[in-house]
Amino acid sequence: MGGCSAPNCSNSTSIGKQLFRFPKDPIRKKKWLVNCKRDFEPTPHSRLCQDHFEQNQFEEVARSPAGGRKLKPNAIPTLFSSADPPYPAATTQYILMPMKPEPEKELNFGDHGYARRTPLPGMEDEDAEDHQPCTRCQLLKKQLEQEMQHTARLQREAEEMKKRLYRLDRIEKGLQNFLYEDQIRALSLSKRSRRAVWSPETILKARKIRCAVGTKGYEYLRELGYPLPSYRTLCNRLETKIMVTTDMSCEELAELGLGLMATCDSPTEGVGDNDEEELIGVLS
Repeated sequence: MGGCSAPNCSNSTSIGKQLFRFPKDPIRKKKWLVNCKRDFEPTPHSRLCQDHFEQNQFEEVARSPAGGRKLKPNAIPTLFSSADPPYPAATTQYILMPMKPEPEKELNFGDHGYARRTPLPGMEDEDAEDHQPCTRCQLLKKQLEQEMQHTARLQREAEEMKKRLYRLDRIEKGLQNFLYEDQIRALSLSKRSRRAVWSPETILKARKIRCAVGTKGYEYLRELGYPLPSYRTLCNRLETKIMVTTDMSCEELAELGLGLMATCDSPTEGVGDNDEEELIGVLS
């Protein structure tokens, strides 16, 4: 283990003494050398032990990483076997002053024309050409503005479509309160469309409406566009068919109000010799 570099001192860490290396500051290092009265150049391994420093040269609370006492930043060794050292111990309290921040320089990275502030003779025309607007740049700028306007118009249309979809959704929910799904689909079809497929629930509901409002009221609702199956569909879905013949016309059968459905468009061949006889179905 290394020992103390002071003359006539053999202290080392093996006997429990704490050693301190010479400072890197040339002025303080010179004071340490003059006080210990030894003419040599300290190496990184040169040390002085704790016996050469007065008690006021140590920090009161601070400890080194190894757990020992720590010297003050301006500590100077003064306890040697020779006479009083020429450099007394520093007893004044040191104050660390904060460094004054340097003012930041304003850097303008966007300006690259600093090299042409004062054009050279004969280069004035070149500078004028550089500042002229580029035709292609102007065209691209105009196209960009048009695209931005088109995008804004599409955004407005999308907002309108969202509002319309919201209103249609509200309307569909309102229709579901008194119409079935097949009735809602029938609203998109043309009047008296034969493509409509009616559910059993709709058939029963239509029968109740016809019983409540009668034949004329039922047909009037269908004329207004209310999604209801035709009277022929009701008879085909709800009633048993009995084929009979009669001399009455379709209008006369309807006036009786017996619930008979005249199939005037049915073929009459093989029914009888009378051409005026027509095939009809039965009442409910």
